[in-house]
Amino acid sequence: MIEYIKGTLAELTPTLAVVETSGVGYALNISLTTYTKIQGQKDVKLFVHEQLTTGGRDDSFTLFGFATKQERELYRMLISVSGIGANTARMMLSSLTPAELCNAIANGDDKLIKSVKGIGLKTAQRVILDLKDKIVSTGIANELHVAKQHGSKLAVNTAVKDEAVSAMTMLGFSPAPSAKIITEILTAQPNLPVEAIIKEALKKIK
Repeated sequence: MIEYIKGTLAELTPTLAVVETSGVGYALNISLTTYTKIQGQKDVKLFVHEQLTTGGRDDSFTLFGFATKQERELYRMLISVSGIGANTARMMLSSLTPAELCNAIANGDDKLIKSVKGIGLKTAQRVILDLKDKIVSTGIANELHVAKQHGSKLAVNTAVKDEAVSAMTMLGFSPAPSAKIITEILTAQPNLPVEAIIKEALKKIK
């Protein structure tokens, strides 16, 4: 079993990294989160998840690479959920950072998870139901500094966030990046009114 691959970054695209070590080039499927972390680096260390797909005419062996152990751990949790395959899990980790995804799971934010392409409401709720306790028990929530619930009040005001995301969507922006920026704004300034959040988000969104 391969734990990690360390070597020269020979090729890099937003979905694939080729790492050369000891004269062998390993092609690893990656998320946008990992792509962002290793972009511009000469030497990299990627934590590996190996996947063997059997059946059909040919068996296939695929490597997935992650910039951090936490991202790999979260990926493995995601693919353990019924209805979440390898590509869907990678899409989730490309749309949201591990910390954002853990935060959404911990706080029951099914709308943010549902904003990921290919994820329906039932699947988003299943992810929360299956993984909410796991991300706490494994310690990954603490490692990613996930904001926890305080009583019935969420770390981020969900009602205000939803209203702001809805307004941004009506203005023509995609829900996932809008939610990401709005969450960042609310985390820094939790008492900001909706109109101020939207104005701030419009300045930051690309």
